[in-house]
Amino acid sequence: MLNEFKKYMKEKYEMIDLGLLHHFLGMGVIQTNSSIFIHQRKYASSLLNKFGLTDCKPVSTPLVATENLIKDDGSGAIDEENYRKLVGSLLYLTATRPDVMYAASLLARYMHGPSNKHYGIAKRVLSDWGDSIEDSKSTSGYAFSFGSGVFSWASVKQNCVALSTAEAEYVSASEATTQAIWLRFVLEDFGELQADATPLKCDNTSAISITKNPVFHQRTKHIDRLYHFIKDALQQGVIALVYCPTKDQVADIFTKALPKKRFNYLRDKLGVLSAQSLKGSVSV
Repeated sequence: MLNEFKKYMKEKYEMIDLGLLHHFLGMGVIQTNSSIFIHQRKYASSLLNKFGLTDCKPVSTPLVATENLIKDDGSGAIDEENYRKLVGSLLYLTATRPDVMYAASLLARYMHGPSNKHYGIAKRVLSDWGDSIEDSKSTSGYAFSFGSGVFSWASVKQNCVALSTAEAEYVSASEATTQAIWLRFVLEDFGELQADATPLKCDNTSAISITKNPVFHQRTKHIDRLYHFIKDALQQGVIALVYCPTKDQVADIFTKALPKKRFNYLRDKLGVLSAQSLKGSVSV
């Protein structure tokens, strides 16, 4: 089928076969007999040079687990343009580095009036290549896998204030459901109709109970009604909410700063690794 497609394209357009894909939209692609590896090594290296970090000391995690960010931290203002360029570059890097998604999304909240501390932390994230204490809003995070790899992920600040961990998890599960519905639509468009429900793993039993109970909970009436559609998706068999032990909850890496051991464990589960660890002869 592949050869027939190539032949058809050559008949319709002037083109030549360059073999296996090696670069695409600033990303490098390495294909072996057992895997396809995508990376942004060249782009990351150019950023280190651009921001004067080529000789920086590497760090083991993008964020310090015990450190919280606030808008007015007293460290002095920094040039907004440079900060936005740096954070924007970090967000582009998350195309192949989901392990820095939370850090980049957190820093993006301070695009207006960033401080020296914010800029320093942004450079720390680049060297690696909780919740908001200001408005009490939690962070939603999710990751979807298909086959052997994670292909869709997000770290987003929630729009409403959750009064408990269960409510925060409920809102997060609702936002993951919207993505699940869209991904099912895409697969159906490709001719891959999903007959079974898409499993969503949640590590909070109370959030699962709220979702599975068709009766509107009195204690969740303050949550925006748009999040309650997850109940319909569950009843219609679009999703299946499954309990997952906290230690195996991959989405934690998208919602909070983690200690080194925990961060590395979840990063491995996402499939983020070094090209040198691939089987076979690989040159990046």
